[in-house]
Amino acid sequence: MVSSFWKLSTKSIDRICLPSFLIFFLCQNLVGAQFNFADATLISKIDFKHYDGRSGKRYFTETLGSGAAWFDYDQDGDPDIFFVNGASLDNDSGTTPPTNKLYRNNGDGTFTDVTKIAGVDDTGYGFGCCVGDYNNDGFSDLYVTNFGPNLLYHNNGDGTFSDVGKQANVADSRWGTSCAFSDYDRDGHLDLFVANYVDYQLNDHQPCQRRNLQVYCPPADFVGTPDILYRNNGDGTFTDTTLNAGLVPTENGKGLGVVWGDYDNDGYPDLSIANDTTPDMLYRNNGDGTFIDVALFAGVALGMKGVALGGMGVNFGDYNNDGWLDLVVTNFEADPNGLFLNDKDGAFVDEAYAAKFGGIGTPYVGWGVDFVDFDNDGYQDIFVANGHIYDNAEEIHEGVNTFSSYAQLNHCFLNLRDGSFSEVSGKSGLGLLIDKVSRGATFADYDNDGDLDILITNSNQKPDLLRNDISNTNYWLIVHIVSDRNNGNGVGTRVKITTGRTSQIREVKSGSSYLCQSDMRLHFGLGKSAYADQIEVLWTSGLVEKIQNIKANQRLYLKEGVGIVKFNVQ
Repeated sequence: MVSSFWKLSTKSIDRICLPSFLIFFLCQNLVGAQFNFADATLISKIDFKHYDGRSGKRYFTETLGSGAAWFDYDQDGDPDIFFVNGASLDNDSGTTPPTNKLYRNNGDGTFTDVTKIAGVDDTGYGFGCCVGDYNNDGFSDLYVTNFGPNLLYHNNGDGTFSDVGKQANVADSRWGTSCAFSDYDRDGHLDLFVANYVDYQLNDHQPCQRRNLQVYCPPADFVGTPDILYRNNGDGTFTDTTLNAGLVPTENGKGLGVVWGDYDNDGYPDLSIANDTTPDMLYRNNGDGTFIDVALFAGVALGMKGVALGGMGVNFGDYNNDGWLDLVVTNFEADPNGLFLNDKDGAFVDEAYAAKFGGIGTPYVGWGVDFVDFDNDGYQDIFVANGHIYDNAEEIHEGVNTFSSYAQLNHCFLNLRDGSFSEVSGKSGLGLLIDKVSRGATFADYDNDGDLDILITNSNQKPDLLRNDISNTNYWLIVHIVSDRNNGNGVGTRVKITTGRTSQIREVKSGSSYLCQSDMRLHFGLGKSAYADQIEVLWTSGLVEKIQNIKANQRLYLKEGVGIVKFNVQ
């Protein structure tokens, strides 16, 4: 696919009429590129544009943007895309309201808008989304958070969805942001966690001032709203079990990012929450249906100076391949992003500066984030989506922070395999060289060529679909987890792949990053190994299965209790 990348890049250069000296500069950079990301948005036929409802009044809701989800809703083997959209907060009678959008993957690099056919054309003011098979029927369902009643789209299995949020008791009306499914009590049914932001009322709205300029008010001006943990009753309904589970219903949460992951390797999923200007939370699962917030003890509640930061996005991943999940958190401008190395004893060490990761993001506002092995070398790299909340950031920061701007470059960090990273977005293809007001970042191998691609949601702009056209010959495996014994998506299942002396772990995740859902298929780069010596699967039921001597460069479908199975298109 390298030739197609260069073809697209040349067209892109011609289209935007770059001066010759800049074309020379870009080409010099691309020759030594670590990654090659081509902007495939136009040729993909994705025509979605986010709408934040801005009217000049600077409603606080306009700042957060919205997310997207990769998920194979029609079970044809190709990840499809769902976009969450905003709405007008004023009475715009006579205008056609924007809707959320669902695009079906055609399997040839293009997508078709099937929103109305699928019945997911909600016109509410949306923010986040997450995927999970909550009723264990084998089809992925979709949860959407709103500024207003949230939605639970039941997948009918025929290409359509039905909103059952009210019937399922999950149509909460608070300002929901990120969400994630997980079987926290290991009963075989996916439970649901929803982060809520602040108590914001339109009829009380007043814009704020900064340096004699009208700006969006900061989160410190608002009271936070409690998050919610729903336990799946196994009959299509959920029960709010927040208090019973020991999750503190604090009004100081102001949650934005959410991720489940078994950071202490005890077999139960734990919960990390990135909060905006209040201490982040890390709920350790006690294994009895209850949790305890250990964030302060674990060293992830506060910044390096002992104060709460403006947490945005969060994710788990094992960036040093030691078998323990590490944690990454993105923060607001002037707050360094956090990279927390698991010390294998219940706590974390912030290695952000030692790893050459934290300081680079300080002038930026970070949002979506994940550990992703872009070059298939067997070590997870990091991607961070950036963008300011102030549309007049340049004026606000004039003479103070010359780096600050509304639209910002996104960051791609190459894992150097020695515990440190190198920021390489400037030499990773034209797709990463354009400033945007980015928010969500979600990942999938949408063209099924063995490398992970990037989908970025941008506030009040079109998204960016960046196709990964790596030029190396590293090997890979993609593992699709399915089960008819527990949750159908296998959420929470851990897979360990060993090649020689190196082992990598991945967990099937719902939600994570910021307002987004990545493809649940697990991607492993194998470097120069043409075979994986062993695949070990730890199912949420406790069952452990092992498969030896697996050939690389293929997509495997592993079924609980069965092993490798043939994929059948529904």
